[in-house]
Amino acid sequence: MVLDEIKYQTYVQILKEELVPAMGCTEPIALSYCASKARDILGTTPTRCLVEISGNIIKNVKSVIVPNTNGLKGIEAAGIIAGNANKVLEVIADVKKDQIKEIKDYLEHNCIIVRPLETEHILDIKITLFDDDNYAMVRIVDQHTNIISIEKNHRVLFSKENKICNNEMVIDRCSLNVKDILEFANIVDLNDVKEIISRQIAYNSAIAKEGLTNNYGANIGSVLLNSGQDIITRAKAFAAAGSDARMSGCELPVVINSGSGNQGMTVSLPIIEYAKELNVNDEKLYRALVLGNLIAIHQKNGIGRLSAYCGAVSAGCAAGCGIAYLYGADYECIAHTIVNSLAITSGIICDGAKSSCAAKIAASVDAGILGYKMYLDGQEFKDGDGIVVKGVENTIRNVARLGKEGMKETDKEIIKIMTNC
Repeated sequence: MVLDEIKYQTYVQILKEELVPAMGCTEPIALSYCASKARDILGTTPTRCLVEISGNIIKNVKSVIVPNTNGLKGIEAAGIIAGNANKVLEVIADVKKDQIKEIKDYLEHNCIIVRPLETEHILDIKITLFDDDNYAMVRIVDQHTNIISIEKNHRVLFSKENKICNNEMVIDRCSLNVKDILEFANIVDLNDVKEIISRQIAYNSAIAKEGLTNNYGANIGSVLLNSGQDIITRAKAFAAAGSDARMSGCELPVVINSGSGNQGMTVSLPIIEYAKELNVNDEKLYRALVLGNLIAIHQKNGIGRLSAYCGAVSAGCAAGCGIAYLYGADYECIAHTIVNSLAITSGIICDGAKSSCAAKIAASVDAGILGYKMYLDGQEFKDGDGIVVKGVENTIRNVARLGKEGMKETDKEIIKIMTNC
């Protein structure tokens, strides 16, 4: 690969599109973005609201605290009154104290109706806001900011086929593969990625420290550190602590990966901690993060943004690869790290965003590190061991098939259980 190849520019653009800041869990934030956009179109505070959403949105919003709401949870808390749609995934970053009171007062009027949306899309949000005889409707499909239709008073203001909008997922991810990702990480001009990677380091490290300092969720990060201070424990603890804080409404932003803040923290924070332990220079750290982020994106590309398959598994596996890179790993080592890791933890389910995500993150990071340690000791899971087949790309495809197709019915049952159906 040379610097002017199309693939080089594609990989740079993928990182720019994926590694963006978000404040709060991305599903309620997508709701807030959609609602704020609809409120702008309506031109006034609505007297009533109809929120129609797919099952996976219900699952991922039900139990998570929305930032800047004074601890409110759930669909109704997400962004009808406050929010700046121009800030996209940081839509509620600048909510004022008086607006928080307005949110609570508005919810007490019980004028928000939530309905499951019969749809073929895993991620589907349709919000209609009413004021007397006027209404405004905005719909988002498949990606967290992908608005496909805007309507006001029976007049279509914007409509498009379900193609990704200009600010997200412009570049096809299908060119990603482990061999080229490693080569890209080795040769990338760091000036092309320094801004986004340095922001990921700063944002995600800050929320991890916050999670370890204060009381959030089940405090998985602190529990881990209380059990030991070795580097493996610290790698798991920092990633878990970031999730502790984020799932509990912490008002610090994170840099996401594959549409998820938890995945962004899971892939980055263990690599950052290992870089400190090994005292590597910034260049080595940046290249390791480039590798880890792209491997996480590669895995999730075949699964999709939302699934019954826990995305922390992909990110923890990718963190193991980034850690291996810090130690000087070659392609064979990274490929075996991926296969070994995925063989361990691919059965973890996603039952929505909430405090237990932090524990799943810790388990996934542990599997990523174990996958690497297995390779160092000459151990591996071989072709025919369950879903493992010969070739890292073939195993990644099997896991994608499992997550996207095989777990569809599991996803339905999870949603039924969570909604008492």
